[in-house]
Amino acid sequence: MSETIHVFDTAAALATALAAEVAKRLDAATKERGTASIAVSGGSTPKLFFQALSRHDLDWPNISVTLVDERFVPPESDRSNHRLVADNLLQDKAKAAYFVPLFQPAASPEDAATLATVKTEAICDPFDVVILGMGTDGHTASFFPGGDNLYEALDLDEPRGVLTMAAENAGEERLTFNFSSLHDADFLVLHIEGAAKKATLEKAQSGEDEDEMPVRAVLNRAETPVDIYWAP
Repeated sequence: MSETIHVFDTAAALATALAAEVAKRLDAATKERGTASIAVSGGSTPKLFFQALSRHDLDWPNISVTLVDERFVPPESDRSNHRLVADNLLQDKAKAAYFVPLFQPAASPEDAATLATVKTEAICDPFDVVILGMGTDGHTASFFPGGDNLYEALDLDEPRGVLTMAAENAGEERLTFNFSSLHDADFLVLHIEGAAKKATLEKAQSGEDEDEMPVRAVLNRAETPVDIYWAP
């Protein structure tokens, strides 16, 4: 699958440019259909992007925001992606957005995944925008090398939905959209920063083994061409 790389001098410049492009796409979707949807990733990398996007004047009440993946922890946890999004994206003008969390107060991660699949069914067919991150181990979303449900997660014959993932390097058990839910977004972005992640990307681009580096599924098999945003 083809890809386009956008290189910026600083993380702040990247955040501003990516927020402007995402805002343009969400605005077009709401004007065309009356609704729009975006799935974002956690971690420290997207904070500036979240803050920049929150300041855009959009039809936020008709924009559904969810997470690409989440830890099975309550939203008050400092490990929660829900909390990260609430503190950085669902602010300013974006306070009015409709947020659909992946974490559900269920008895088990499996039950939470089932509930999240039902609650997100209407907004991921397909997403207007998906923003992925990547770890230096080559994971994206919660598609971790050695993950217990990795094969199922990457299988495009699986129906759209949320499943669980446990892996040695993942920490808490995860909830993640499967690849079927993400690969055909109208705008599919891989947002990475720093020399180490650029080196990881180059390694991923040079091979095909998705078990070793699951991000290769996105680079090689996504229906939508990937836009890669990188800054030092």
